Amino acid sequence: MKNVLEYEAATVVRDGRTILGPIDWTVDPTQRWAILGPNGAGKTTLLQLAATLIHPTKGKVKVLGERLGKTDVFDLRPRVGFASSAMARLIPDSEIVLDAVMTAAYSVAGRWNEVYEDVDERRARRVLKEWKLADLAERRFGTLSDGERKRVQIARAVMTDPELLLLDEPAASLDLGAREELLELLGGYAPSPSAPAIIMVTHHVEEIPAGFGHALLLRDGQIVATGEIGQVITSEHLTGAFGRRLQVSRIGSRFSAFAA
Repeated sequence: MKNVLEYEAATVVRDGRTILGPIDWTVDPTQRWAILGPNGAGKTTLLQLAATLIHPTKGKVKVLGERLGKTDVFDLRPRVGFASSAMARLIPDSEIVLDAVMTAAYSVAGRWNEVYEDVDERRARRVLKEWKLADLAERRFGTLSDGERKRVQIARAVMTDPELLLLDEPAASLDLGAREELLELLGGYAPSPSAPAIIMVTHHVEEIPAGFGHALLLRDGQIVATGEIGQVITSEHLTGAFGRRLQVSRIGSRFSAFAA
């Protein structure tokens, strides 16, 4: 089975300072990963490499079998779904939700003169229904709640049937009810055989949905622990990653953590 991601001594240097790496890491198509670590640990940089938005300064990164720096990333990007607050800011507030999702077919934010086929609209409406957004299809993006906007971002990211789905803090800023609704949807989507490989960055173990089987902890651009989620999300490893004593508990497939 071909890996969707391969990092080999991948390193990112900015202004003479190493902010990530060297990282060795692989992701296969069946895996769902949670990436955690404190602010400045390198989580977003790790995700930006996977999204082909940046290249490594040193080392190698392969995305869907193609090495960054040796391939046309514009051919790769439609095969990678990416949901983040930065991407959401590109969607005009005046855009209707249906168009905000459908424009992913052209990898643009903001409908202009593109020509869409009926199959594109049917696909967009089906995705909106799957993410409980069907009733909002004709609403303006700028009128949505934070929770609704987050779900629109994910619906847009899966619109093109990606081989790799990247989620950058999808539950950030949500209230408890909106967070749990989103995690319930993600928890139902992640185990599906038709779902792509998924990588989700979060600051909180409470935001890891059911169905995620692997985790990676970062600190100061280095991997603290990586592997099966039950062996990584532990009191010892989180204490090492966040630099203070933490106690982890688990109920079913959900985690929580607090200061010990």
